[in-house]
Amino acid sequence: MTLNVGQCQIHLVDSGRGTPTLFLHGNPDSSEVWSGIIPGLSGQLRCIAPDLPGYGRSIAPDDFDCSMEGMAAFVDQLVTALGISEPLNLVVHDVGGPFGLAWAVRHPQKLRSVVIMNTVFASDFRWHLFGRLWRTPLVGELVQALTTRSGFTRELLRASRKLTKAQIHQTYSLVTPAMKRMVLRWYRAMDPAHFRGWEDELRQVLATKPSLVLWAEHDPYISRRFAERFGAATVEYFADSGHWLPAEEPAAVAQRLLRFFAEPRA
Repeated sequence: MTLNVGQCQIHLVDSGRGTPTLFLHGNPDSSEVWSGIIPGLSGQLRCIAPDLPGYGRSIAPDDFDCSMEGMAAFVDQLVTALGISEPLNLVVHDVGGPFGLAWAVRHPQKLRSVVIMNTVFASDFRWHLFGRLWRTPLVGELVQALTTRSGFTRELLRASRKLTKAQIHQTYSLVTPAMKRMVLRWYRAMDPAHFRGWEDELRQVLATKPSLVLWAEHDPYISRRFAERFGAATVEYFADSGHWLPAEEPAAVAQRLLRFFAEPRA
């Protein structure tokens, strides 16, 4: 389905009934990254997985606000447009982390629990090679222009342990020129220094909310040392997964999410 959220047209999956659970994907993904997880949860939860602005099938204006405040505002507009009035479960991965965690900082009363997978929310983080290239004017445009299906496939195979070529080709099929432009805008807006202050507020929020970090150990982009930095109550590692944990270990992740969400809440 498609939903108007501010100036964006957002494609999303909305499946099941129960406590609303919002899944926010990363780069270069779309809601498809959750396709192996949602069917196992939708019998007990309302699972909502949007394509983030400019990603997948979603459309965003060229001046979409990629600041921390802008991302938090977008997620809050999305929650409002969905008619959600009760606290929700939040599940984030990669780029979806700053979107969702910024929202959690600004709207903790709307948060029931949070699950974090391989993402960044630390001011001392240094972007990986591609992040540094994308952040560089002209160089980023050149890198995006030269990205081919074969090069894209080689990189995702290198950075994952269990992604199949079919999964990667499905992801690449949604990589459009508009998405490439959004990637450049987002990374150029996301100087890690911008997390300063926000990271401290997030730890304060997570100290009051049920929280879980699921971390793939073989992530060439984000060191495992950042897994412990969110202040989550529990951190669990997946020893044989690369960066794309939701797609590489969907059955195990779905089972862990079900257990976590079923735990009694005060």
